[in-house]
Amino acid sequence: MHTMRTLRNTLTAFMAPMALVAILTVACSRPTAMVPETFEEAGRPASIFPDYTNVVIPPNIAPLNFMLKDTALTAVVASFQGKGEPLVVGGGEDAKVEIDTTCWRSLLQENRGGDIRVSLYARQGDRWLHYPDYTLTVAEEDIDGYLSYRLIEPGYELYRQLGLYQRNLTNWNERIIYENNRKYSDKDNHCINCHNYQNYGTDNMLFHVRAGHGGTIIVHNGEARKVLIKDSTIITSGVYPSWHPTERLVAFSTNKTGQTFHLYHAEKVEVLDETSDLLLYDAEKNEVSHILRTRDQLETFPCWAPDGRRLYYCCADLRRRMDTNVSDSVLLMAVVGKHDSLYYDLYSVDFDPATRRFGTPRMEVDAAVHRKSLSVPRVSPDGRYVLYTQGNYGQFHIWHISADLWVKDLERDTCYALSAANSPDPDSFHSWSSNGRWIAFSSRRMDKNYTRPFIAYFDKNGQAHKAFAMPQRDPEYNQLLLKSYNVPELTREEVKISPEALRDCIYNTDGDLAKYLPGKGVGN
Repeated sequence: MHTMRTLRNTLTAFMAPMALVAILTVACSRPTAMVPETFEEAGRPASIFPDYTNVVIPPNIAPLNFMLKDTALTAVVASFQGKGEPLVVGGGEDAKVEIDTTCWRSLLQENRGGDIRVSLYARQGDRWLHYPDYTLTVAEEDIDGYLSYRLIEPGYELYRQLGLYQRNLTNWNERIIYENNRKYSDKDNHCINCHNYQNYGTDNMLFHVRAGHGGTIIVHNGEARKVLIKDSTIITSGVYPSWHPTERLVAFSTNKTGQTFHLYHAEKVEVLDETSDLLLYDAEKNEVSHILRTRDQLETFPCWAPDGRRLYYCCADLRRRMDTNVSDSVLLMAVVGKHDSLYYDLYSVDFDPATRRFGTPRMEVDAAVHRKSLSVPRVSPDGRYVLYTQGNYGQFHIWHISADLWVKDLERDTCYALSAANSPDPDSFHSWSSNGRWIAFSSRRMDKNYTRPFIAYFDKNGQAHKAFAMPQRDPEYNQLLLKSYNVPELTREEVKISPEALRDCIYNTDGDLAKYLPGKGVGN
C-alpha cells in the first residue's frame, strides 16, 4: 500500500514539473488543488475504486472518496463541476482522491436535483492524462442518516470477535452498538445477529444472542431486557424478526437450521431449514403465540406492510414436491438431498391489530412455477412495492451467485428485476429508506468473497439506478477489511442505548421466559 501524502505535499509535487492554472477558491475555505494546463486525452475511462461513475447519489451522503487503479501514477486531480465554483481535489502517489467533508456537503447542497461533472486527471511519468468525464446526479431526496450492520468473519464453527455497528452516512462516524468477546472464550463465547428496528426509529429495537448468554435482547425507550422465546411447541426460538410499524409486536420465524458444505462449488456453504414456522411476540406483555405452525411448509422471513394490517413472508411448500403422507425423515431427506430444487414463494396474510387475528394466507408470487426461489421480502414505505431477493433455489441467497434484487408492484400486480442495481455476483439482504427513494443492500460484487453495503436510488417510476458502495474515508478500506457487512438496516436516528447497558443486560441477566399462548394462529 502506498504511503498517504498530505494535500500540501501533493500540491508541491504538482507545481514543480507542470504549468498550472490559477488556484481556485470557494466559500468553504478548503485547500485546493489545481487543474493541469496541458494534458493528453487518455482515450479510455479511468479505472477507479470503488466505481462511482454515473451514479445517482443522496444530497446528504458522505464524500465519495476513490482511488485510481492504474499503475505508475505520481499524482491525480479531480474537478467536480456543478453550479458555482468547482471543487478541485488532488492526490499523490497513492492515487487516492479524498474530499473535504465540508466542501463536499456544500457542493451537494448547491446541486441538489442536478448534475455534477467529474473531470479526472492523472500524471504518468512526465505527462498528464485526462480521462473521459463522468456524471454524478444529485437526487432531491435525502437518504436516512444511519446504517446498522453486523461485521463478521467468514467462519462457520466458532463465533470469534464480531459486533453490531452503526455508521452515520453523512460523515465517517461509526459507533459500536454491541461487540462480543474480542477473543475466543468457552465461557463467554456468543453470536449476535438479526438486529431489527421499529419503523426506522431506535426506541424499539432488538437483536439475538446465541450460545453463551443467549436470548433475545429487546430495547424499549433506552431500557434493555433479555427474553427467552421457548416452548415445547416452538421449534427453536425467535429467528428472523419484523417489528410491527405501530404496535409493540414482533413477527418472528422460528427455524431449525443446518449447514451443508460444497466440495466443488462457487457457493461455499448452503444453509437449510429442516422445518420452520411463524410466531407473534407481544413485547409489552411478554407473550408469544404461533401465526403459522405446519409440518410440510417452511415459512420464514416475515415482514409487515407499513400500515400493519398485512404480513408478508416466504414459504417453501413441500407438498408440491411429494406425497404429504410421507414420514418426517423422508421430508428432511427431500430438503437436504434436493436443496437445489427447493423453492420459496411469496405469501401474505391479513392481520387485525385490534383483535390480533390473522386471515387466510394467499400467494403473492409463485416463484416455484418458474424454478426460482424468493427471500427477505421488504415492503416500501408507501405500501406499493415488495422488494425481495430472487435466486435459483433455497433461501440462503447471501452466497448464491444467482441472487438478484426484484420487486413486486402490488398496484399493477407485476414482478421485475432491478437490473441496473444488480450485478453478476450475489446481491441480497436489503432495506428501504423511510422515504422509499433509496435501497441499501449487501453485495459480493467487489471481490466475490466479502459482502459490502451498496446503495441504489429507487425512482418514482419504480426503477432502481446503478448502485454504489457506501463511502469510506480511505477508499482502500474495502480491500483491506477481512470481514463481511451483514444485514444493512437504515434508520432515521442513531441508536441511543449504550454498549455498556447492552453488555450488562446480556452478561448479568438470566432472561424472562415468554408466556406461550396456544390457539392464536391463522384460522383461530
